[in-house]
Amino acid sequence: MKKIFALLLALTMIFALAAPAVSADEPTTVKAGFIFLHDETSTYDLNFINAAKEACEKLGVEYIFKTNIPEGQECADAAEELIDEGCNFIFADSFGHESFLMQVAKDYPEVQFCHATGTQAHTAGLANYHNGFASIYEGRFLGGIAAGMKLNEMIESGEITADQAKVGYIGAFPYAEVKSGYTSFFLGVRYICPSATMDVTFTNSWYDPTLEKEGAIKLIYNGCVLLSEHADSMGAPTECEANGIPFVFYNGSAANDCPNTFIVASRIDWAPYMEYAMTCVAEGKEIAADWTGTIANGAVKLTEINEKAAAAGTAEKLDDIEALLAAGEIQVFDTATWTVDGKMLGEYMADVDDMGDFAPDTNVIFDGYFHESEFRSAPYFDIDIDGITNLDA
Repeated sequence: MKKIFALLLALTMIFALAAPAVSADEPTTVKAGFIFLHDETSTYDLNFINAAKEACEKLGVEYIFKTNIPEGQECADAAEELIDEGCNFIFADSFGHESFLMQVAKDYPEVQFCHATGTQAHTAGLANYHNGFASIYEGRFLGGIAAGMKLNEMIESGEITADQAKVGYIGAFPYAEVKSGYTSFFLGVRYICPSATMDVTFTNSWYDPTLEKEGAIKLIYNGCVLLSEHADSMGAPTECEANGIPFVFYNGSAANDCPNTFIVASRIDWAPYMEYAMTCVAEGKEIAADWTGTIANGAVKLTEINEKAAAAGTAEKLDDIEALLAAGEIQVFDTATWTVDGKMLGEYMADVDDMGDFAPDTNVIFDGYFHESEFRSAPYFDIDIDGITNLDA
């Protein structure tokens, strides 16, 4: 009996040694679910949708889209539906989705959640929850350079005087993300046209064609001769086209709809981040709590320049400034280029660790500039600088 047992044990060991080992490094199959605030009619969401398709198709990842998902419990419901459909990577694209996505992340630790424009991943303590953003302020600054070139052309042609070089900006909400954007745009304008000033108005909505159009009318009526925006519809660009007002757009080209007034647009290319995060899931690697794309790594881009509306020499100037930004030779928020109540700031405590109390916790001005998106990916520049007037204050 002992001999038979020993023989069986030996055979078992032989078969075990002969069986193929399961590698701990074997790639995980990724199935991706995406939650979008709106659909393709929103330039903001369309930019994400295009990036998601590009990234998934490049990696051979199966994907499911959920569109028109409000910033409420609907987001959590959509995430759970995606998990029920087998998704192990979930991405949401709007600021207000964050708390609801985190709620689901706590219940499903085996699923990886990535959220664009959020602020809480680095303090949440959730290994499966991550934020991503990009230094779009660099792109906005470049848009401002193009706008400044246009203003100078208008001054030189006698169309306006130097003291009439007022630009207008339609913002969605008075959040740090929007303030960072319009301030960087304005600093780009001022880099080229020092006499420029700017008026800002808010729609208090990410996507409302009517309110964005009304915002454009308000700014034009108030004497603005060039407009830009941080909102998601074609409401403002089409109003600018109707009134012959030059316009710098965001998230995509408006050349087809506004051939006479569209100059250029900046956008975040989300494909690099999506590829990075999904590759981490596939390879079992940790995803960074905060990821910040830049001009240097290809996440911040400009659309083609509309030569019909842009000033002569714009393309060359943008190439020069983009190279300087990528090399770190100029800083968008260089404190020597802006003031608050006539004074230059030497330090500034920002609310980087978003705990819901709006309490400043981190000094972000040193080495002569405001260090935006370095302590977390989402913007935290919320300073009201000289030269910009909030018409809604």
